[in-house]
Amino acid sequence: MSTFLNRNPYRRSRRASVTAGFDPVLTGAVALLLVIGTLLVYAATREWYSANGLDPQYYLKRHVINIVIGLALAWGTTIIDYRLLRAYTPFIWVAGVFGLILVLIPGVGSEINGAKAWIPLPGGFQIQPAEIAKISIIIGISMLLSERTHNSDEPTNQDVLKALGVAAIPILLILAQPDMGTVFIISASVVTILAVSGAPTRWVVGLVLLALIGGFVATKAGIISDYQVKRLQSFVDPNADSQGAGYQLRQARITVGSGGLIGTGLFNGPQTNGRFVPEQQTDFIFTVAGEELGFIGSGFIIFLLFLVLMRAFGIARRATDPYGTLVCTGVIAWFAFQIFENIGMTLGLMPMTGVPLPFLSYGGSSMFANLIGFGLLQNVHASQRS
Repeated sequence: MSTFLNRNPYRRSRRASVTAGFDPVLTGAVALLLVIGTLLVYAATREWYSANGLDPQYYLKRHVINIVIGLALAWGTTIIDYRLLRAYTPFIWVAGVFGLILVLIPGVGSEINGAKAWIPLPGGFQIQPAEIAKISIIIGISMLLSERTHNSDEPTNQDVLKALGVAAIPILLILAQPDMGTVFIISASVVTILAVSGAPTRWVVGLVLLALIGGFVATKAGIISDYQVKRLQSFVDPNADSQGAGYQLRQARITVGSGGLIGTGLFNGPQTNGRFVPEQQTDFIFTVAGEELGFIGSGFIIFLLFLVLMRAFGIARRATDPYGTLVCTGVIAWFAFQIFENIGMTLGLMPMTGVPLPFLSYGGSSMFANLIGFGLLQNVHASQRS
């Protein structure tokens, strides 16, 4: 047995990877974001819960538990060489699809804010299969587009069709919930991976046009639910839904703007303590930063998020094989689009879609997925130095 282990190239690779260690800058940036996010979640919930006779640390405790579980998943992601994920990818994809089917079964999935996207778990926890599906789609289409069974250096039309099939089934199931924000994020990752893989340009352009036309048709045909239409209307006209999405958008902008240059101080935001912004600990966590940490603190958070993307981009460029490059590309596109959409909707620059801010917002499934994505990046980085 010892002889076999010594001759196993992947075992040597993982030993060397652990010795080489993680990207320290990426690790430091993510660690700071997790700490800041924990403080912001606590700031967003402590005052209101205390004033109503509830445990002011309720969300804080759960957020810390989510981070601990997420870090364990990230570590687990780094143990197996990412190149061996090819063997497990079909099983991961099937598990993701199964979760998306399960959440749509009456009596199993629970509906929140108009989307039947969560499965209740013991202890008051919930899991959102669509978040985990992001991972399965990224590694699935990366595998198909990086493998070459022909002489061409670029994916053939058949390769692209297979990849789109792998992405289409989960996307259609997520649309059935409906969760448009997650669909947009996954679509951005798919298109970006296709572009980087060298797929014919007509596929990339065609998919972008198809997404635009599909969104317009879905809105006109009533496929998109009423609350999602109201969110789109409030983006164009904040007064269109003065008691719902429009109110939330106005309060978000007021809260961010009230922080000024240096903010009101952590735990001292009148808007935050008054709970004027609904869902503040999740989708609108950036409003807490804007009010209590001000322009400087918010700018520092954006800098850390940008640093994560830049380090991930460097890892993708240095990847030793196409599969590693495409996996990193998918994670970068996912993080970048979600960051831009979340902060953009907070500032009124993007429509409200209900997506959390990576590494900062409260939410178990989102945190798990984000840290698994972080683990994939570190895995590829470590393998570069093996």
